[in-house]
Amino acid sequence: MVRLTAIVLGAAAGGGYPQWNCRCAVCRLAWDGDPRVIARTQASLAVSADGARWTLFNASPDLRAQLAATPALHPHEKLRGSPIEAVVLTGAEIDQTAGLLNLRERQPFALMATEQTHAALAANPMFGALAPDVVTRRAILPGTPFLLPGGLSAELFIVPGKVPLYLEQGMPDTAVESGANVGVEISADGATLMFVPGAAAVTPALRERLARADVILFDGTLFTDDEMIASGTGEKTGRRMGHMPIDGADGSLAMLAGLGKRRIYVHINNTNPILIEGSPERRRVEAAGWEVAADGLEITL
Repeated sequence: MVRLTAIVLGAAAGGGYPQWNCRCAVCRLAWDGDPRVIARTQASLAVSADGARWTLFNASPDLRAQLAATPALHPHEKLRGSPIEAVVLTGAEIDQTAGLLNLRERQPFALMATEQTHAALAANPMFGALAPDVVTRRAILPGTPFLLPGGLSAELFIVPGKVPLYLEQGMPDTAVESGANVGVEISADGATLMFVPGAAAVTPALRERLARADVILFDGTLFTDDEMIASGTGEKTGRRMGHMPIDGADGSLAMLAGLGKRRIYVHINNTNPILIEGSPERRRVEAAGWEVAADGLEITL
């Protein structure tokens, strides 16, 4: 029997929590040692069918620390080797790809992503450090099932979003549906986990797909759309950044009500008050049946 085990390596949005240069109302609690909050690294997930062969979903800039904190991903027995056999990318943002540079020591693995994401990596010569004779780059077509090491089945699916920030030209379409932003469906013996770290909106097609999931790990970047503006930490709304808010009539809390046997927010921005245990916002999402992910959370299906 194939069983699906997932470990949340990082639960925060870009910059992590607390963000290194931030003393917003939420980060200040972490810097001051308030027990209601805990630190989180940038979003990434590890999945295995047997506990021996692992696939990473996104490679955050914090990957080196995440691997050190996760014994299942440590090298075993051989002089050189790793249980990581594949990396799947849901986009080409810096916080999804920069950690690949931690994997450049000539360790064989498969790098899987859409053609758009592979093109963004190919255009940056720094990623040439992933030697092509040991790292196999495989383009995955959304909607086409593929196998992961150990016998898990996966499928990429398009999610409303936008191109990476560094590829923006003028005002981007922040809810375009293309291979630049995808979610992933992972299945084993009838159990299904879906990982959607970035979503600008929930379309009827996306809602229908998510309804099949046993576990949903979903974009929890901001609680309110104007959160960064109101906190003085930025000038963009969440939707402008390609992330729908949690709150509001068209926020994820309302749009995904009743879906999934287990719903978990990931990719949580440092300004988001759901990071605070016992906050009104945290109580609201928990009352609606959601969990707030933390680094090290393990899920078994």
